Amino acid sequence: MSISVKLQAFEGPLDLLLHLIEKNKVNIYDIPIVEITEQYMVYIKQMKEHDLDVVSEFLVMAAWLLEIKSKMLLPKEVNEEGKEEDPREELVNRLLEYKMYKFMAAELKERHVESEQSLYKDPTIPDEVSKYEEPVDIESLLSDVTLTKMYAIFESVIKRQKDKVDPIRSKFGQIQKEEVSLSDKMDFVHEYAKIKKKFSFRKLFKRSGTKMQVIVTFLAILELMKVGDIRILQEDIFDDIIIESLICKAA
Repeated sequence: MSISVKLQAFEGPLDLLLHLIEKNKVNIYDIPIVEITEQYMVYIKQMKEHDLDVVSEFLVMAAWLLEIKSKMLLPKEVNEEGKEEDPREELVNRLLEYKMYKFMAAELKERHVESEQSLYKDPTIPDEVSKYEEPVDIESLLSDVTLTKMYAIFESVIKRQKDKVDPIRSKFGQIQKEEVSLSDKMDFVHEYAKIKKKFSFRKLFKRSGTKMQVIVTFLAILELMKVGDIRILQEDIFDDIIIESLICKAA
């Protein structure tokens, strides 16, 4: 007559092994493999024979435990570094990893239960508060940046645009006048700042194709600084200038 044991409490062979280790109060880094294997096999024998889908996973672990047990009886192997290898090392690592995930799952479950006991309400912010816009101080926005620094970067970008031009091939074909609108460029920089939040002054100019586009982009940045939509930052003298969006902060 078989003895029924409620092994459903164990989510797998690693869960059963952790239970045996904690039950025997042994050090997980120094598992008494003979004793643990014997207790593990007792649990396996008490499982119902027809539960093959459940038993198969536990049997694989049982075979591994028996293999480790047999290796423990043999002389210890030495690796390339001259250190003795412990046959239990891989098993210990898997148990520690499983224990960590099990703890994390329990922690998440506890937080989920706590969150179900919390109530939230829609914000009730007065209109005069929600519509408030912080006044923009132009002097504070430009305190860390001088026009000289901006002009130096502007000149380097212009020079880079000139270096890209082939002095011979650039004269081929039909020359057409390029219409560049300051308002359109301001809209472009405004949307770019709104998406990127914080970006490089130099990289923005790299997106401008021609010399005229670079100039209009530079003017668009100055106009957006004036209205307080962006501000310019630079930590050290030779660092790249960073443009920071103030659009969300003012919204």
